[in-house]
Amino acid sequence: MSDSIFVTRPQLPPLEEFIPYLEEIWSSRILTNGGAFHQQFEQALCEYLGVKHLSLFSNGTLGLVTALQALRIDGEVITTPYSFVATAHSLLWNRIQPVFVDIDARTLNLDPRKIEAAITSRTTAIMPVHCYGHPCDVEAIQEIADKYNLKVIYDAAHAFGVRDAFGSVLRHGDLSVLSFHATKVFTTFEGGAIVCPDARTKQHIDHLKNFGFVDETTVVAPGINGKMSEINAAFGMLQLRHIEQALTERRRVDGFYRSELRDIAGIRCLEGQPDHTVNCAYFPILVEPDYPISRDMLYQKFRNEGIYARRYFYPLIADFPMYREMTSARADNLPAAKLAAQRVLCLPIYPTLTLDDQRRIVDVVRDV
Repeated sequence: MSDSIFVTRPQLPPLEEFIPYLEEIWSSRILTNGGAFHQQFEQALCEYLGVKHLSLFSNGTLGLVTALQALRIDGEVITTPYSFVATAHSLLWNRIQPVFVDIDARTLNLDPRKIEAAITSRTTAIMPVHCYGHPCDVEAIQEIADKYNLKVIYDAAHAFGVRDAFGSVLRHGDLSVLSFHATKVFTTFEGGAIVCPDARTKQHIDHLKNFGFVDETTVVAPGINGKMSEINAAFGMLQLRHIEQALTERRRVDGFYRSELRDIAGIRCLEGQPDHTVNCAYFPILVEPDYPISRDMLYQKFRNEGIYARRYFYPLIADFPMYREMTSARADNLPAAKLAAQRVLCLPIYPTLTLDDQRRIVDVVRDV
């Protein structure tokens, strides 16, 4: 049993499996700029995820920034306050005004029932988040977007491999943006991708992530350097060989937690979903008032035991200095999000988390 347990750890294949990939890169002398592994990885991801077009990025945040550029989004964008700060930061980097809308207390995703009241003449898009890998109410969001002629960009950082009844959840909206950061279900060390609806959009995004270059002498847009390196792409190819096993192990941990925590008064787990649709990216619990101690006291108790659970997401994005003066960031506008941020605690979940450590984590909750 390990001494310290973190909320997530990257799934790393045996080092010897990676050596042949490195040798091939060294032999080719092509380290970046859309080399062989980059091209193979894009194709392999499309096949695995069940999407037609995808553009790799060096990280998910640059993917969000570029997605907004690609769709020429400006003015105001409706989004959630309950996410990692990159969601809203990508808007500010594009000089777009975030407009925060409250979340559904049951799912912790953006609440479609609250969106229409936030739409103004300056609204150009909606940016929801599939929080913890649980799909948003995509049909309701798209219906609103169609009604008001708005674009939809999904922050799908948590949603690798997530499906609904008809296929990949990544097919919804105008664009979906993935993250392959080391804390995610699927990692390339650092990395990300934009899922595109058609070849023309992909080509435009490919130009934007490479300074706007079309060829050696032609620049068609004020692009950025968002390209994924060959080493990251090669690591992604290797990771794909192990992803199904990793998801299976995550689902086992998720099932153990649900079984052991369901009868503990004051501890609420988010509603489960069918195994074939979810990736078990995180395991959040909500510490309710009838639990004997507060969320922060339980958090500290975990820390005292060397278990690094996280209050994820706390504080709300709307509470940070660059956002809190906005009208939409007021506490009375975001009651469900405020409550969730005060009660949430994400327990460790990753494929190599041992059964002994899972029991150790549950015992901390049970023994209060």
